[in-house]
Amino acid sequence: MGANKRYKDSVFTLLFGEPDKMLELYNALSGTNLPPDTPVVDATLEDALFMDRCNDLAFVIGDKIVVCLEHQSTINENLPLRLLIYIARVYERIIENKAIYRTRLIKIPKPEFYVLYNGTEDFPDKKTLRLSDAFKDDVRRGGLLDLEVTIYNVGAGRNREIVARSESLNGYAVFTERVRQYHAAGLSLEEAIKKAVDDCVADGILVDFLNNRSSEVRNMLFTEFKLDDAIEVWREEWFEEGVEKGIYKVAKNMIALNMPPEQVAAATGLPLNEVVKLSKKEEH
Repeated sequence: MGANKRYKDSVFTLLFGEPDKMLELYNALSGTNLPPDTPVVDATLEDALFMDRCNDLAFVIGDKIVVCLEHQSTINENLPLRLLIYIARVYERIIENKAIYRTRLIKIPKPEFYVLYNGTEDFPDKKTLRLSDAFKDDVRRGGLLDLEVTIYNVGAGRNREIVARSESLNGYAVFTERVRQYHAAGLSLEEAIKKAVDDCVADGILVDFLNNRSSEVRNMLFTEFKLDDAIEVWREEWFEEGVEKGIYKVAKNMIALNMPPEQVAAATGLPLNEVVKLSKKEEH
């Protein structure tokens, strides 16, 4: 189970993509105090675009597999179903191919799922989503199959106890909030990001990270914020023009931004083959 060298395309995965930062994040979210020498192995999938964008982390720590996502836009109620598919692929990746055919029981790491909400909409400090809530026969907790996702709001002033356990998470929350504040005060998005970087470094926040990865951080965050803004506008058009017509307009807009077909399908709900056809039409 080798280390994952996936290109990290969000500030969240760039900041927390190394084993020591994964451990720091897990201790903050779980309330544990695992020592710095605790082995952590990156198990993040390389192509999990059905999560809307590559802002996911998966790692094996002790006898657990931890899957953590960051969201800056509306929380998708289908996250438990998506994570069920995700964790199945992680198990497939870390378990030897022929092992499942052996008669002896295979011991596997227990999964834990966390989502960090860092958006602007009103959202509770903590919310739990369960796969069983989606079952058609209205079976609730205690069914034969279930998956539980814990969502923490880590926006400005929220879940202070959790955020305080991780210097990196606290710094990330402060940094992204400053970007929003400066942008809302009238600076362009590019200017707001630059000012937030400079001010955080001056205040001793994420100093090494922002100094060493400044260019990447600025480019990534600019793209992330612009995408969230665009999606919000597209959603408004979606309802104004009718759902079906709006869905296709959103898809076309995303294709025009050169977003991968898998990501377009995940964001719009259109079948992947339909998105691929639409992409080919837009090329002509």
